[in-house]
Amino acid sequence: MVPSCVAPVMKGLRILGLRIQRMPDDPKKEFMHPGEYDYLTVCTPSVHDTSTLRGWWEEDRGVSQRFYNRILGEYGGSPAFCEPWVTHKIIRQHLDSRAMWAIFPIQDLFGLNSKYFANRSPDSERINIPAIAEHYWKYRMHVKVEDLLDDKDFSTYIKQMIVGSGRQ
Repeated sequence: MVPSCVAPVMKGLRILGLRIQRMPDDPKKEFMHPGEYDYLTVCTPSVHDTSTLRGWWEEDRGVSQRFYNRILGEYGGSPAFCEPWVTHKIIRQHLDSRAMWAIFPIQDLFGLNSKYFANRSPDSERINIPAIAEHYWKYRMHVKVEDLLDDKDFSTYIKQMIVGSGRQ
């Protein structure tokens, strides 16, 4: 959808490009691997106008299976749900990329710990569905900020991922 002249202009002006792993800018690819991103990039597994990682994982079994094998490098059948270890691998790929910024919706970070999504439909995590006026900006965080601040294990886990990737 973006004309081919845009990328060289952005690069010349040193403007950051947005890379969403499941929305590659190369029409020959089904997915991008964060290891392919340039430095002048903001990378993320999902954004406000897409489903979350958990939602995307469940949308199309064939797509998540191919992603599991090709991008995550796992063998065999993929899990039916985006389990915390899968979310960890995806987030870690983004953190390990050369992209200047790696940004994650809180819903995707919640996917690192099942206590934050147990008994919750991934559909309830979606922020915006642009084509449906009744679903503009409907997401409300189900966890109190104070509870997140008190969850030292969760914040330490995320901090260790960040420090381990060399981003600080």
